[in-house]
Amino acid sequence: MSAELHFSSLCPSLSLRPARQADAPCIDRIYRSARPDLQWINGDAELIDTVQRQQLQVLQQGTGQNYPNAMHFIVEKTGSAVGAVMVDFGPNEVRIIFLAMLPEARGQGYGKAVLQGLQQAAKQVGAPLAAVVWHNNGEARRVYQSLGFVLEEAGAMADKLVWHPDGRAIMAGAV
Repeated sequence: MSAELHFSSLCPSLSLRPARQADAPCIDRIYRSARPDLQWINGDAELIDTVQRQQLQVLQQGTGQNYPNAMHFIVEKTGSAVGAVMVDFGPNEVRIIFLAMLPEARGQGYGKAVLQGLQQAAKQVGAPLAAVVWHNNGEARRVYQSLGFVLEEAGAMADKLVWHPDGRAIMAGAV
């Protein structure tokens, strides 16, 4: 990726670094905390743990199959992990595959700063920035919309939101 992500003006001391194998426990914690719906499973703790692990594996395997060039980053604030982001710079769009912060880091503007950095990168490569947002994640939806993302494709459980660097908006339901 030739585009650099500049966060210094957006959120001091916030940075992205490539995820490493040693980050797996942190990524697991971030993913589990970002999927409270998996706690609603009717079963014991062992079943819930198994489903959570499987869902993270599905995300990672699906990303590898559908977005083989996706980049996995750890979001850090003054050198400590606060979140994770997976992004793919594809031929037609920059796709946010996963973005979440640790529970104790939420509500501090880190996710918004990451999105703003990704908007800068998308603008540099001249591509729209897309993300799929679950219907039950109202806070994330508000952040995306506050940054100019618009509904491009409505889904049964989640919607595709897109930000266009030239400011144009696509009608809802357009493909």
